[in-house]
Amino acid sequence: MLRRERRPKMVIFDCDGVVVDSEPVTLQLIRDDLAARGLPLELPKVVDLFMGGTMAGAGAQAQSMGAAIPADWVTQIYEKIFAALALSVEPIPGIDAVLDRLDQQGLPYAIGSNGPHRKMEITLARCGLAARFAGRIYSREDVAAPKPAPDVYLLAASQAGVAPKDCVVIEDSATGAQAAVAAGMAVFGFVRDTPPAKFEGLTDILFDDMAQLPALLGLPAE
Repeated sequence: MLRRERRPKMVIFDCDGVVVDSEPVTLQLIRDDLAARGLPLELPKVVDLFMGGTMAGAGAQAQSMGAAIPADWVTQIYEKIFAALALSVEPIPGIDAVLDRLDQQGLPYAIGSNGPHRKMEITLARCGLAARFAGRIYSREDVAAPKPAPDVYLLAASQAGVAPKDCVVIEDSATGAQAAVAAGMAVFGFVRDTPPAKFEGLTDILFDDMAQLPALLGLPAE
């Protein structure tokens, strides 16, 4: 577990559940789809099993649990998710103000996600955040291995010319936090919708309101 003892030189955000409030829509659609395929699960179980992972991994796990998952399930479920998110996703409250503070301090930031670029294009555009992250959006599609491997976070840091030890990652899932730790980066757990216990052994820096983040990063008070 890396502790942040000084101001970082870069902040890397997970996307879903940290920048855009897309997890409720996505997880409910997965729940409904799997129920129709013979695997009824309560929503908390869906969250526990699939949050932070890849859709291919979710499909494989659901199939192992008895769901009738077709070969093109990932394509099918993503089309449903893309359509829903284009209509109903909102930014995480306070994220705009956080980005404003980072801009004021000249502190670079990026996104590193297990989601595909198309999903982030939809959600960030709808939330009015696409321009703020332009050229700094990294997906598991860009790297060899998804989270919990460190690849996407290492890519974001290398593209900015910042050493991993000087980065802080903002995550809402254990899978993503594991990726940050594997990358040699400090990680802050955003626990607005995530049980704090999920971050045990990964970080002891937890927060549930984006308004708390600038102080945690060591930024001067306004």
